[in-house]
Amino acid sequence: MTVLPDDGLSLAAEFPDATHEQWQRLVEGVLRKSGKDATGDAAEDALSTKLEDGLTTRPLYTTPETPHDTGFPGSAPFVRGGSPAGNSAAGWDVRQRHLGTDPARVNEAVLADLENGVTSLWLSLGRGGLPVASLGRALDGVYLDLAPVSLDAGAEYAAAARALFALYAERGVAPEAARAVLGADPLGHEARTGEEADPAPAVALAQEAAAHWPGVRALSVDALPYHEAGGSAAEELGLSLATGVAYLRALDGAGLGIEAALGQLEFRYAATADQFLTIAKFRAARRLWARIAEACGAAPAGAQRQHAVTSPVMMTRRDPWVNMLRTTVACMAAGVGGADAVTVLPFDHELGLPDAFARRIARNTSSVLLEESHLARVIDPAGGSFYVERLTDELADAAWEFFQTVEKAGGLSAALRSGLVADRLAATWAERSARLAKRREPITGVSEFPLLTEQLPERESAPEAPSGGLPRVRRDEAYEALRTRSDAHLAATGNRPRIFLAALGTAAAHTARATFASNLFQAGGIQPVHDPVSVDAATAAGAYAASGADGMAVLCSSDALYEEQAEAVAAALRSAGATTVFLAGRPGTAAGAVDEYVFAGCDAVAVLSSVLDRMGVAP
Repeated sequence: MTVLPDDGLSLAAEFPDATHEQWQRLVEGVLRKSGKDATGDAAEDALSTKLEDGLTTRPLYTTPETPHDTGFPGSAPFVRGGSPAGNSAAGWDVRQRHLGTDPARVNEAVLADLENGVTSLWLSLGRGGLPVASLGRALDGVYLDLAPVSLDAGAEYAAAARALFALYAERGVAPEAARAVLGADPLGHEARTGEEADPAPAVALAQEAAAHWPGVRALSVDALPYHEAGGSAAEELGLSLATGVAYLRALDGAGLGIEAALGQLEFRYAATADQFLTIAKFRAARRLWARIAEACGAAPAGAQRQHAVTSPVMMTRRDPWVNMLRTTVACMAAGVGGADAVTVLPFDHELGLPDAFARRIARNTSSVLLEESHLARVIDPAGGSFYVERLTDELADAAWEFFQTVEKAGGLSAALRSGLVADRLAATWAERSARLAKRREPITGVSEFPLLTEQLPERESAPEAPSGGLPRVRRDEAYEALRTRSDAHLAATGNRPRIFLAALGTAAAHTARATFASNLFQAGGIQPVHDPVSVDAATAAGAYAASGADGMAVLCSSDALYEEQAEAVAAALRSAGATTVFLAGRPGTAAGAVDEYVFAGCDAVAVLSSVLDRMGVAP
C-alpha cells in the first residue's frame, strides 16, 4: 500500500466544524417548506426509513461514538472478508445452477457454461432433478479436478455423494484435487418438505470427507427455505446459525473435532436487490459465525464459507427482463459483501427452465462485474462506510436475538416441528405483503409500469420443486393472481376488463393522476380506456358509451377541477351506464359525487380484486 506524504495541506482548515444540531435545523427548514412541522430528532425521524427486523435507515450517519470492531480482512471476526486478499486474486466463484432432468441436455448446458466463464456447477439431483444414477452422463467431458461441483439432492444426498465419489475414482481424480460441496442438509430438507430426515448419513459423509477429501465439504446450511417462506434478513441469518449449530453438535457428538466440523459446512444465503442490506447480511453472517466458532472453543482459523444466490422471491413472471437488473444489483451486493461463490438465477427463472440466452446473461452478469467493473479488486469496498458498518452491527444483533429464541425453543428441529419458525416467518411475510399490496414496495413491471400487451417468453416447465413444509412466496404473487384472471377473461371474451379513464381539463391538470390511475389498474390486468384524452360533463357520457368499459370509470384531475366538474361528470357517466365512479385523489374530495377513491397508499390488491369481481371476471 502506498503511503502519501503529509504535505501540510488541509482543505477544510478554514471552515468551522458543522454540528449535528445545525444539520437538523436545516432539515427542519426543508420540512416546513413541504408542510411538515417537526423539530430536532423528530425532523430526522421524518426522513428515516423503516426496515424489517426493527431496523431503521437514518438520513445521516457520522463517526460512531464506539468504533466498529471489524478486524482486518482474513482475521476474526471476518467482517471485512474471509481472506487477507478478499476475492482480489480471481474474483468470486461463478456458480451456475442446473435444474433439468435430462442428463444429455444438462451436460450440453454444463459444458457451454464452463467454456464461457462459469467456474463451478450446482446440480439438482433426485426428486425434481437429475436421476442420481445419471450424474456421470451429466458431467461427461467435465474436468472434475478443475471444476468444483455442488450437489443439491434433498433426501437423496447420501446416494448423490456416493455417486460423485465413484465418479472421482472412475476418472482418476486424486482426493486432494477434488473440490465439491455434497449438499447434505437434512434440516433444510425438513424445512422444505416437512419430512424428518436422518442426520446420520450426513455425519458419516462429513467424517469421510474430513478424513480423505480435504477439498470437499459435506454439509450445506441452506437459508433459502426461510428466505423463500417470507423471512427477513435477520430471520434468515438466525435460522442459518441454528442450523449450523445443530450440525456442529451432531458432528462433535460423532467424534469430529470442532475445527474439522467447521470445515465441513458451507452456508447459502439469498442476495436481494436491496444492495446495502445484502452487503450487510454477508458481513454480519461472518461475524456471527465467528462468534459461534469462538464459543465452541475453536481457534479463529477460517471464515464462514458463503454461497450467495440471487433471491427467487424478488423474481417476477411479468416483464421478466427487469429481473436482469434485479440480479445484477444482487450479484454486485453479494460480491461486495464478500461472498465466496455467487449464483445468478436466469431472468426467466419463474417461467420454467432457462434457455441458452438466459443462462448466458446470468453467467455474464458476474463476468461483467468482475472483468469490466473490477469489483473484486478492492477488498471490502463497503468497509468504513458509517451506514454499512452500523447496518451490519444492527442486523447481527437482530439475527443473534432470533437465534437465541430458536435455541431456547429446543433448537431448530424443535422450532420447525412446533410451528415457531413457520409462525414467525408468516407474520413477517404478512407485514411485507401489506406493503406490496399498497405499492409501498413497488415492483417494476408488475405493480408499477405494467405492460398488458407484453408477450412473455415461452419456456419448458421446470421440475416441480420439493414442497410440503414451509411455503414458497414471491413478491409478485398477489398481482400475478390478478393478471391471471385478466388473461383468462381475455382468452374467453377477446377483451381485457376495461375501465374508463375520465380525465378532466388540460394535460397539466390531469396527467399526474391519470398516469397514477392507469398504472394502478393495469397492475390488476384492467385496461384503462381514455379516448378522448379529456372529457367534460357534455362529452363524458358519449365517451364512456364508446369505450366498452365494464361498468367502471375513474376521474383524474386536479383538486380544483374536481370541485368544479366532478359532480356533473360523474352524473353523466352514471347516465351512460357506469355503476361505480372512482376518483384518483385524496379520500373526501368531491364527497358525495363519487363512489370510491384510489390514492397513493391505498390497498391496490384489494381494490383491484374487488373491481374484477364487480366486472364479472372469474376468480
